[in-house]
Amino acid sequence: MSEAMRAATHARHYAEPPQATDADGTRHWITRAANFITAVSHAKEGAVLARNNPDEYMVLLPPGSEVTVEAGSERIESKGNSLIIVPPGQSRITVRKAGMVARVFSKRAEDLAKTAVNASTYADGAPEVADLKPWPDPAGGFRLRHYDLDKAVSPDPSPLKMRVFRSTNLMVNIFMPWQKRRDETKLSPHSHDDFEQISLSMEGAFVHHLRYPWSPDKTRWREDEHARYDQSPSVLVIPARVLHTTQDVGEGTTWLVDVFGPPRMDFSSREGFVLNAADYPMPSAH
Repeated sequence: MSEAMRAATHARHYAEPPQATDADGTRHWITRAANFITAVSHAKEGAVLARNNPDEYMVLLPPGSEVTVEAGSERIESKGNSLIIVPPGQSRITVRKAGMVARVFSKRAEDLAKTAVNASTYADGAPEVADLKPWPDPAGGFRLRHYDLDKAVSPDPSPLKMRVFRSTNLMVNIFMPWQKRRDETKLSPHSHDDFEQISLSMEGAFVHHLRYPWSPDKTRWREDEHARYDQSPSVLVIPARVLHTTQDVGEGTTWLVDVFGPPRMDFSSREGFVLNAADYPMPSAH
C-alpha cells in the first residue's frame, strides 16, 4: 500500500468555533476534502442560505427540520428527514424552524473551500486523489429533487443498512439511524486507493479508527488514531490510502453519513443499490 499523503482532519463542530457566523447568529462549520466540502449550519428561524452555485449541491435535513428550498421557478417545502439535490445556479433555503442544515458541495464552490477549517491541508492540491469529473446530466435535466428518507428503504442486507444517493458530482451514503451498537468483532476496516471520504455524524457518539500505511521513510510514519467524538455534529475527513473503520458508542440513537465525490463506481455498479439511480444515469462507458 502506498503512503498516505496527508493526515485526517478531525472537525468536532460541537466543541469548536464556526468558520462563519451570519448577522442573525446562524453559524457555519465548513470542512473540505480534495473534491468536496461539507457546510453544517446551526440556522436561526428565518435564516436564508442563498447560493449562486456552479454545480449541484445536496441538502441533508434531520427529522424535525422545516425549510423551504427554491431554485428557478421550483419550490420544495420540507419538514425534515430528507435529502434535497439543488440544481446549478441561484437557490435559496429559508429556515422556518431553527435547527441543523447540512449541505454538501463539490470543490467548485471555491468560496467555501477557501474558508474551510482545513483549507491549508489542500493548499498544494491532492495529486493522489482522482479528479472530480461530472457524471452525465440527470434524467429530465437539472431541477430540484426531494427524497423523503422516511420512505427510503435500504437495499443493504448487512446490519449497517446503507442508503446511497448520487448526483452528477457527489454521492452520499445515509445510513439508517442505529439503535444498537456495532458488534466490535464485525467491524469493517478498509481503505480507498484514490479517493477520500468524509464521515459526517448527525447524531450520537463515535470512535473513528485510522491506520496510516508505512513508507520506507520512517520519519514520515504516523501513529494509529482512535479518535473519539463525544457528540454530534462532527466531520472526519479520511485521506486516500488510510485504513479506517467507525464504531458507534454510548447510548441512544447514532446516525452517520458518508460523503464522496465524484460518485463511486463500485456502489453504482451494484444493481438496485443506489436509490435514485433512475434520476442520475451512469457514464455510458460502463
